[in-house]
Amino acid sequence: FSGRRPRRAVNSGLLRTWCAEITNLPAWLFEECYHTVGDLAETISLLLPENSVDITEGKSLSYYLEQFIALEKQNEQIRKQFILESWFQMTRLEIFVFNKLITGSFRIGVSQKMMVNALAKVVDLSASVIAHRISGNWDPVTTTFSGLLSHDPTTADDSKPYPFYLSYALEDHPSSLGNASEWQAEWKWDGIRGQMIKRNNEFFVWSRGEELMTEKFPEYYILKDLLPDGIVLDGEIMPFRLEKVATQDLLPGGSPLPFAILQTRIGRKNVARKQLDEAPVAFFAYDLLEYNGEDFRETPMLERRRKLEDIVKQINNPVLQLSPIITFTDWEDLEKLRASSREINSEGIMLKRKNSIYQVGRKRGDWYKWKIDALTIDCVMVYAQKGSGRRSNLYTDYTFAVKDGDKLVTFTKAYSGLTDKEFAQVDNFVKRHSIEKFGPVRTVKPELIFEIAFEGIAASNRHKSGVALRFPRISRWRKDKNVDEINTIDDLKGMLKMYGK
Repeated sequence: FSGRRPRRAVNSGLLRTWCAEITNLPAWLFEECYHTVGDLAETISLLLPENSVDITEGKSLSYYLEQFIALEKQNEQIRKQFILESWFQMTRLEIFVFNKLITGSFRIGVSQKMMVNALAKVVDLSASVIAHRISGNWDPVTTTFSGLLSHDPTTADDSKPYPFYLSYALEDHPSSLGNASEWQAEWKWDGIRGQMIKRNNEFFVWSRGEELMTEKFPEYYILKDLLPDGIVLDGEIMPFRLEKVATQDLLPGGSPLPFAILQTRIGRKNVARKQLDEAPVAFFAYDLLEYNGEDFRETPMLERRRKLEDIVKQINNPVLQLSPIITFTDWEDLEKLRASSREINSEGIMLKRKNSIYQVGRKRGDWYKWKIDALTIDCVMVYAQKGSGRRSNLYTDYTFAVKDGDKLVTFTKAYSGLTDKEFAQVDNFVKRHSIEKFGPVRTVKPELIFEIAFEGIAASNRHKSGVALRFPRISRWRKDKNVDEINTIDDLKGMLKMYGK
């Protein structure tokens, strides 16, 4: 529920294989069952023979979690023996929960925020305290539940980040926020939100997803010697090249690069010199959460900002950039500046109330993101696949194509953006107009036209179209258009030339 699922002791492919062996089902039939149910853990629990008597002998949750951890170091045969013996000892419902624990995801709608608030209410502690304690790299094997929720101050973990303060999307014109002079405007960067920590002369870089990323960005190592001790910075891990000068001198020190460049090194365990040269990074600091070992989050933002500016100025190293404040006179003036966001690879503007404190999680009222309008393109649906979870009986995952002369070329997938009623209508169309079937995928008549919205575009050798979209989703069902009116591959290439890399 904390969002930090454990490593899988057994991968899903092996679970599929072992279940198919026990039930004597061919692989294709197992996959058909899975795509109908929509959840692997539930599919296996439904296919396995039912045990009428529970013979698990009251084994505790901690027992199984300890077994999962131990399995990571065992060979496949020992893993298989443990899994199969466990299945044969359990009722159907227990198998379902057991499988959920193995696969590491419950997906039952309990958010991290809900869990934190519930724990805080039960033990009578502040939600911010609970959120901070469950962040970072704590070990559930060595950390007891009572110790985690104790009223006594816990032993400090020098690496522990603070819970991130998240903004809400601005739904109306910013004039609805009141006097413009009460707000600070910054660029919304398209990077990886992160915290940079130095405590007791130890240095750590965390992502918002609570992944320790220190070793992925060796460029930051120099800051270990330059930063004062007892400091935590909130900011953005950004692809950034110093020798370029940004348009309109919005960032005279250099130029932010497209996020796609940063993606070339995110998943690598070891970053080679080539990646360092082709995807250079800087840390764009925009908040100060801890200074001299003191929690600064309750300090008004203007004071935090002034201290942050002093720190960055004293360090004077291009790897640490101060995310600039946007100077504007009124909301109309800021709206004009927002239009230049894409010129510096920004997603829009952040609005922060000047007297705001740094809160925990997503809170409405003090921080807003005013993003630029998404890019859009009209296309036709050519493939459909059943969804998962509550949509497992509906065709809700679609592949789209644009025109390339007389042909259609696929370029993206999307599975969000329609209402339940619209999904049901498309599902009905798919079932009535399927041309071919390849496993769980159906080829359909190219008749349904949709408008796809996306945040960015990049060149890609992995896609037939030569482009990859960032955050594609369905924005409209264009019932007013036919396939002759959709966009072309040349339109996509034009967008790539204008907005991509």
